[in-house]
Order: sequence, then structure tokens, then C-alpha cells
Amino acid sequence: VQLQASGGGLVQAGGSLRLSCAASGRTFSSVRMGWFRQAPGKEREFVAFIDRSGGTDYSDSVKGRFTVSRDNARNTVYLQMNSLKPEDTAVYYCAADSNLIFSSRRADSLYHYWGQGTLVTVSS
Repeated sequence: VQLQASGGGLVQAGGSLRLSCAASGRTFSSVRMGWFRQAPGKEREFVAFIDRSGGTDYSDSVKGRFTVSRDNARNTVYLQMNSLKPEDTAVYYCAADSNLIFSSRRADSLYHYWGQGTLVTVSS
């Protein structure tokens, strides 16, 4: 699976962005997808997850502000980010895996495929 993330940019606090992750190379509907982020000087952290069936999971820090969705017809997963805060500033990565078990959805080390990352900067 090849992943291409896009949609990052500079936005003021309180604003919104929508990230996209386009997938190719494998049946998209068979993969579980995750979003992770890495802020400068920090470890990469889990943001959101969407299952093959559309089930979702979010980190506590983004729950209620971010929404993950997928369009299997377009082979794309989205991350709608609302009410952005300066602490959301990071490089955002999409990840995919077809063998990932649901209980491991937050473990970045268990995702086999990764996009190149897109930078989100939130100014105060």
C-alpha cells in the first residue's frame, strides 16, 4: 500500500483543516487506517483510527474536535480537524495495515504502511 497525505498548512487557533490520505496498491477496503502526529521534540502519538467497517477511535486530546472518515470508492481517508489549538501543531502521518488487530490500533509500531507526513501549524 502506498499512502499520500495532504492538506496540512498554517491556520489560526480555532480554525479548521481537513487532511486527506490517498491509498493505492491494495484493496483499500481491507485495511485499517490510523492517523498519528509528531510534534517537534516529542514522540509520535496516536490521533485517530478508522476500522474497515467505519468504526472509529480517538485520543482524548482530540476527541470531540477531530473526525476521521473514509471513502472506499476514492481509496481515501480523511481527518477533519476543528477547533484547532496551538498544541495540535505537528507533522501528521497516516498509516495502514491489513493485519492489525483491533486492540493494537493505537500502536504505531504495528502499522506496516506509512504516508510521508503533512505539517499542520496552528498559530495562537
